Amino acid sequence: MFETLLLNFLFLLFPVLIVVIFFENRAYPYNNRLLVFMSAVTMILCIAKPIKLEMGFIYDLRYIPFILVALFGGYRSVFPLYLIMNIYRFYLGGAGTFPSFLFSTAVLLLVPYLSKRFIKLSSKRRILWAVVIAALTMGLYLINLGLITDKLDQQFWILTVYALLTHGAVMSIIMILIEQIITNIKNRDRILQSERLNVVSELAASVSHEIRNPLTVTSGFLQLLNKSNTITPEEKGYVELSLLELNRAEKIVSDYLSFAKPQSDNMVCSNMKAEAEYTKNIIMPYATIHKVDVQFNFNNTLNKCYDKNQIQQCLINLYKNGIEAMREKDGGTLTIDISEKKQNIVISIQDTGIGMTKEEISRLGKPYYSTKEEGTGLGMLMAYSAINKVKGIIEVESEKGKGTTFLITIPT
Repeated sequence: MFETLLLNFLFLLFPVLIVVIFFENRAYPYNNRLLVFMSAVTMILCIAKPIKLEMGFIYDLRYIPFILVALFGGYRSVFPLYLIMNIYRFYLGGAGTFPSFLFSTAVLLLVPYLSKRFIKLSSKRRILWAVVIAALTMGLYLINLGLITDKLDQQFWILTVYALLTHGAVMSIIMILIEQIITNIKNRDRILQSERLNVVSELAASVSHEIRNPLTVTSGFLQLLNKSNTITPEEKGYVELSLLELNRAEKIVSDYLSFAKPQSDNMVCSNMKAEAEYTKNIIMPYATIHKVDVQFNFNNTLNKCYDKNQIQQCLINLYKNGIEAMREKDGGTLTIDISEKKQNIVISIQDTGIGMTKEEISRLGKPYYSTKEEGTGLGMLMAYSAINKVKGIIEVESEKGKGTTFLITIPT
């Protein structure tokens, strides 16, 4: 029995090991179809090699990959597993085929329904709930088996203890490994983003100051030349055009300087209420023009030290992006919620715009990447840079055609 249990555990480790060895370090670490396929193989192997107890009862771990796919992938991902499991079970035949079909149908209807809530839980809570759901599933299966069995003797209760302990222990180990993989991927992305922002910040600080000096000198001489009475009106027009272009160049340099380190003159320590209300008032006319309703809620008492100019520009950029995402849908609602949670300032910016794909989300914050045709990507890069400087993180949830939510968490 113990050897078969270890073999089943190895079957369950198979998809996890494949992801760790071949896919963890890739830009897109998982492929939904591949994971469903590997889970199907694991499930078939578990059914083919059941755990046999000495008293004659047998059970297997088929529902562990089934539950995992249901919780992480929902109905769309788990339905192929449901078909494969029942086709293979009908192929094997036996007395328990039809009850197995009914029970798997019940699990299919109930477990994936929890998927959206499950994904939003913290890592520890996901592990706990996955173990609870696996134990409940096996418990209900044993209750169903008990109703069919003529007598509930000692051997049946031994089976119950073995099955519940095995499912709980194996599910907890597999979930811990999965959560560690997810954590590793997130940490790698954060480190890469932090290094990218540091490079941009250092480059901006060093180059922008060097460019600004000759721009200032040139602008000064052109202003003096513009006041001269000896130049013709045509030449004066050329000078004014040159001054406009110098001002534009100065604006670009200022945008790059926003990536530099926080300026001591702009540092404040507060709960961000002043910055939140100021940026909301700034963006209101722009929202009105595009028929966007702004809903604002502030409920935070935690203080944080930050560069107020950078935080203001960060919020304005995110508000502006949300409004422009709703422009194609002829308006919508921009919801701004600033609250506190476990010594963290949490800023939620939600729009009902066109949304983004997973690939577009993964490229946000990279230099010169923008989802808008006329965009440069510097606005979003600046937002990520400002939040990175206060040791915060930005999480993005989006669905194409339904909208996007930016969730900013800033530790205090």
